[in-house]
Amino acid sequence: MSVLRKLWFAGLLLTLPLVALAQTGANCRAGFVGQEAGSAQGSEKQPTSHGLNPADLDPSANACVNFFQFADGGWTASHPIPPAYSSWGTFNTLLDHNQEVLHRILEEAAASKNAAPGSNEQKIGDYYASCMNETEIEKEGITPLEPELKRIAAISTIQQLEGEVARLQSMGVGVLFRFGATQDYKNSTEEIAMAGQGGLGLPDRDYYLNPDDRSEKMRMAYVQHITNMFKLMGDEDAAASDEAKTVMNIETELAKASMGRVEMRDPESHYHKMTMGAFQEMIPAFSWTSYLRDIGYSDVTDVNVAQPDFFKALNTQLTSIEMADWQTYLRWHLIDTAAPALSSKFVNEDFDFTGKTMTGVKEIQPRWKRCVQSTDRELGEALGQKYVARAFSPADKAAALKMVHNLINALHDDLETLPWMGPETKKQAIDKLNHIMLKVGYPDHWRSYAAFHVTRGPYVENFLRGHEFQFHYEMAKIGKPADRSEWTMTPPTVNAYYNPSINEIVFPAGILQWPFFDAKADDALNYGGIGAVIGHEMTHGFDDEGRKFDAEGNLRDWWTADDAKNFEARAECVQHQFDNYEVEPGLNENGKLVLGESIADLGGLTIAYKAFQTTPEGKSDRQIDGFTPDQRFFLAWARTWSSTERPELERMLVKTNPHPLDRFRAIAAPSNMAAFTSAFDCKAGDPMVRPPDQVCRIW
Repeated sequence: MSVLRKLWFAGLLLTLPLVALAQTGANCRAGFVGQEAGSAQGSEKQPTSHGLNPADLDPSANACVNFFQFADGGWTASHPIPPAYSSWGTFNTLLDHNQEVLHRILEEAAASKNAAPGSNEQKIGDYYASCMNETEIEKEGITPLEPELKRIAAISTIQQLEGEVARLQSMGVGVLFRFGATQDYKNSTEEIAMAGQGGLGLPDRDYYLNPDDRSEKMRMAYVQHITNMFKLMGDEDAAASDEAKTVMNIETELAKASMGRVEMRDPESHYHKMTMGAFQEMIPAFSWTSYLRDIGYSDVTDVNVAQPDFFKALNTQLTSIEMADWQTYLRWHLIDTAAPALSSKFVNEDFDFTGKTMTGVKEIQPRWKRCVQSTDRELGEALGQKYVARAFSPADKAAALKMVHNLINALHDDLETLPWMGPETKKQAIDKLNHIMLKVGYPDHWRSYAAFHVTRGPYVENFLRGHEFQFHYEMAKIGKPADRSEWTMTPPTVNAYYNPSINEIVFPAGILQWPFFDAKADDALNYGGIGAVIGHEMTHGFDDEGRKFDAEGNLRDWWTADDAKNFEARAECVQHQFDNYEVEPGLNENGKLVLGESIADLGGLTIAYKAFQTTPEGKSDRQIDGFTPDQRFFLAWARTWSSTERPELERMLVKTNPHPLDRFRAIAAPSNMAAFTSAFDCKAGDPMVRPPDQVCRIW
């Protein structure tokens, strides 16, 4: 399994523990509101009213010097990272609560004797039961993979290699490249095929190419991990060592041809639509006709080749690398993908590298948590229907929607009066805002899992069939109109996102709970919490990437030259701000990588504050627990980012994640806002008061 999964939309966060990251993966779209979703009783909800907990603060700290320590120091001191996690924060506490709800649902489904064959209850119950059946999993070992390993061993021609690549990709094994469906960037109403770089086992190309000592040690650890896996598969020590080096050599060449993450943030850089015939000319060593036939979609005519240079380099590899080496590479990626669903020796070796080495986790999570997460990934909306019936009422949805509309009104008013944006661009920006699609809680139409065959047989077979179901679900979209009703997160997910190709903001039920949202809490807490989340996702539509898409989700330049220049100057201010945040000696945040998320944080908090000022509490001076409404607003924002990460995880996130580290998110946006300075009576020269010529203002 690759350590991180690529997300194709702008989300709120990605700093959850590694095992939870897969829950936020893209391309899990949606279907019909069932009766359960409309009849929630709230029996599984947390307590219904919450305020600020004075114990979460550190009164010895100065809010104007280090606001993160002042607002979150008590919480972080009393909440050490549990051994099974790479980080621990408020998102984790809510995620754990949601997992407990899902756990009860799945235990009940697994114990049920009355589930109709083929029903959602049967599928989620059997999938979870097969995952929990450790006795059978240990007995099976690697046996369920033997037919696939024999197919790989029989490869002797390029045609057979192409066929096996097609077969493995359909099972979710990410070999050589990525191929799937995507909205046409310049015709957002249509789904087209997409071919992109891939085939790596480490999180990013830079892990293979950076010359520093830490990267070199990580590469050595990765090679040893591959060696250990091959030995577990029965290979002799010397052979396993040679095979691991072969894999590393192939992946390093793929990495050299891959586009960097910062460069990929420009959507124009990975839009190269062409006919399949033209694509074939680009990579003659690989038969796309055969590949499409083998995956069952021979009628594909056009494709967006996201990284042409990658495929040109791949063409050279296909003609120069020996077939035996390709077999070794395919074997590795099959076992790497399947390892979490195999017997304990494979699970433990996989965890030792992806958990301990990569992110510093001390121990693996309990099996029931891993099985809950796996069921959510593979049957997310089947399980999600049960979840919202217990944990998210129609009243919750109505209250959340009211806040969303209040934030939209605040951004509308802000755009109307924005001094640096001209009338022509303003008109189109407001049109885009008016066309944003709102999705709150859960889908209007639930997805069908009729084609996903689930049994109580070998867990790894359910696991790979789930990948195959998802692959064909996505591929079947090619050539069809885009379905704008789909969701790319499951209802229990503690996250949110903006999708520029649909121009939508999406808030799963999982995040619409305390400590981010509570319909009975005071406005300061809700607007500083979920209000800033809502504002964050809305302003993603106008960040350095989102602004390049129009109201209909098409990649189109709708900005005047002067307005674009004004925006870029303001964005550069944010970039420099984050370039100066030191993670550890010798390692700073990458301002270009985190620019979109940082712009959205600044915009989201600014717009949330404007909306908060329109509420009765925002207009009052009533103190609660000794804090004014404005102070409580900013404390609620900081509470969102109460967290601690292990150094290993931080190093990985800084290299690969477009989201800044939480401790910087807590302080960055407030330090640009005069309202914060006033709320805490800060003075010029205080660290939380940026010098006038360094204040970043966009909205």
